[in-house]
Amino acid sequence: MDKHIGSNFDDFLEDEGILPETEAVAVKRVIAYQVSLIMEKKQISKAAMARQMKTSRSALERLLDPKNTSITLQTLERAAHVIGKRLRIEFA
Repeated sequence: MDKHIGSNFDDFLEDEGILPETEAVAVKRVIAYQVSLIMEKKQISKAAMARQMKTSRSALERLLDPKNTSITLQTLERAAHVIGKRLRIEFA
């Protein structure tokens, strides 16, 4: 009998030992998508965004890369400020 029948997907990911990594990638995809959408809506180019964040274009590319989960809170805060948003992080 399959041990995952009747369980939820999080249980499966936990059993496989990949829940934290999977959640990190999912959160990063949402962040990258939201920042990209707002940049597009406000017509902010990548060059202008990087300049206003006082960072390099490559650092901005890492932020916008949905697969790269390695970003700092400082980078997120700077991006939020440039796009006119506040960064809010919470544990659920």
